[in-house]
Amino acid sequence: MTFQKWVRVLAWRHFIALLAIAFALFPLIWMASASFDELGKINTQSLIPQYPGFGNYRALWSNPDQPYWLWMRNSVMIASINAVLQLAIGATAAYALSRFRYRGRKTTLMTILIIQMFPQLLAVTAFYVILADLRESIPFMDFGSPIALLVIFAGGALGINAWMLKGFFDSIPSEIDESAKIDGASHGQIYVRIILPLALPMLAVVALLSFIGTMNEFLLTAVILGGNQEAITLAVGMRQFIETDFQENWGAFAAGALIATLPVMILFIWLQKFVVSGLTAGSLKG
Repeated sequence: MTFQKWVRVLAWRHFIALLAIAFALFPLIWMASASFDELGKINTQSLIPQYPGFGNYRALWSNPDQPYWLWMRNSVMIASINAVLQLAIGATAAYALSRFRYRGRKTTLMTILIIQMFPQLLAVTAFYVILADLRESIPFMDFGSPIALLVIFAGGALGINAWMLKGFFDSIPSEIDESAKIDGASHGQIYVRIILPLALPMLAVVALLSFIGTMNEFLLTAVILGGNQEAITLAVGMRQFIETDFQENWGAFAAGALIATLPVMILFIWLQKFVVSGLTAGSLKG
């Protein structure tokens, strides 16, 4: 292929790809620059730090009133437990919707789909009222309790997770189930020993999305855990860097946000061989 033909046929594709890469990387580069700029001002920040140093990272360790690493631990623990809960509930519901035939099955599917059309934000007031009524009879379902937050998270993502996993389960031939039943396997054994191992790519995608969503959740976490400073997560706690009475430390905020990406990156690298094959697998069959 001549250079002129390459420019005419392929150059525009490379240009668009480079433009998309630059668009995606710019916020990360800007945040990294701000994290190394000890000036800590957002309105004068540039891609090159004006006062480079590691002061913003030291600030994450030095201030006991802003326990960054406690927030990090809380975020990772809550996100990890929530990912496991959502996988367990979503996969079980998806298996039932995919393999069982019963009256009201289509209605159940449509109801789950319709519920997912409404953002969880609309239910914040309802969650608040429910917890206010439950805290007297069920103490661990009180405001400030991570358990209460996990219960809300686990139920809130049931619909989308069940739909994604159901699409994957539908793509697994039912003849496998029938062969296992002939050999004496129960539905539970088929689900645990056959379906789940075959669905590992999609399970990895659901786990990763659940983990990321929980790490990034702010409003619901602030409402439920805001009164318990020992239980708040990164998304809630890091507001303290930019909402102080006398000074906004955007440099420390950027440093904390940059470090907060590490758990997600590590999880993605660990699951990448499953994620690549599972991202579109749920759309094979509806």
